Amino acid sequence: MASSPPRDRSGRFVPQSSGYTAFVPAPLPPDPPLVLEDDLLALLSKADLSLGRLDGVIKVIPDPQFFVAMYVRREAVLSSQIEGTQSTLEDLLEVELEPEAPGRLGDVGDIVNYVAAMNHGLRRLDELPLSLRLIREIHAQLLKDGRGGHATPGEFRRTQNWIGPAGASLQKATFVPPPVPEMTEALDNFERFLHAEEPLPLLITAGLAHAQFESIHPFLDGNGRVGRLLITFLLVHGGALREPLLYLSHYLKLHRSEYYDRLTAIRTKGDWEGWLRFFLQGVAETAEEAAETAERIFELREGHRTLVMENAGANGLKLLSNLFQRPLVNVKFVSQALDVTFPTANRLVAKFEELGLLREVTGQRRSRLFRYEQYLQLFDEPSQANEDPSPTQTTEAA
Repeated sequence: MASSPPRDRSGRFVPQSSGYTAFVPAPLPPDPPLVLEDDLLALLSKADLSLGRLDGVIKVIPDPQFFVAMYVRREAVLSSQIEGTQSTLEDLLEVELEPEAPGRLGDVGDIVNYVAAMNHGLRRLDELPLSLRLIREIHAQLLKDGRGGHATPGEFRRTQNWIGPAGASLQKATFVPPPVPEMTEALDNFERFLHAEEPLPLLITAGLAHAQFESIHPFLDGNGRVGRLLITFLLVHGGALREPLLYLSHYLKLHRSEYYDRLTAIRTKGDWEGWLRFFLQGVAETAEEAAETAERIFELREGHRTLVMENAGANGLKLLSNLFQRPLVNVKFVSQALDVTFPTANRLVAKFEELGLLREVTGQRRSRLFRYEQYLQLFDEPSQANEDPSPTQTTEAA
């Protein structure tokens, strides 16, 4: 049995003059080096195989960009919910359909920003390496024009922050990240690790990077969301996935308590291996789930194409294609997307209702919305009633 790692392997807790203790992370990779025992290597292999299956499935499904767009939306909703946002995937789809409708934005704005941040980061990966500059750009997109606008979007913090229950003081915080000078040094080390000449296996790098970023906590707000995006960017940038389809937010929501416990064990016990076991299991489960969803979407699409060809003609096929990108529609959208008159669009929507492809969800005679039920069910989430609440982050000027 391997001996326990030294407690300061991941960093040290440093008392501050104001009476609190802050965590200052050690540079990556861990020292002493990671102990990749058989069970950890088996999990790494399992996660790699699952990612490979997901990447292979995406290569063969038609119009994969539609699937990607829905998965990005789903991740935006889940990641934002971890931070306390209550809006759902359907709320987001409604805002996208009718962005000017009064009273609809609410905290969906946080999710809209998350989608924009993801798409911005993916575009910029073609022009920039994964770097502190790109991380700041992503953060700026994430917090622009939203509730986080007060938290210096796109800028690393210049004051001390902390994590704890609502109303907790700095002295009673659950976790205090490094003070600003130590944070700056930790970020420099972090960027060097991302560009190491002798890199570790990509999934090990992604797991270490996510946990380290959360310990550095370099922003006043949005650290969790940026840290989760970082995993996907690393996998796309490293060539493990052609499309951004691996998101751990669902796994982390389901195992929220263990997630925080594993991060704490890194800081207090130097237990990087325990964290990596948890992380790699999450990658394997999430990649398998995404691959199975992609296969079900392919089967659904083929079955519904046959049904529509037999009953709704060429315009019906065009509408079906649009529904895989916009699974919540109104007649106005259908008229514009297909370039047909409003009455023609209305008849086509009625035909799709008759075929069981669309379901009206408002119960109104006007301003009706129609849901592509069977497709959206593939992205529906289980009840959140039994989930643990997330810790509340607060900030204080230095």
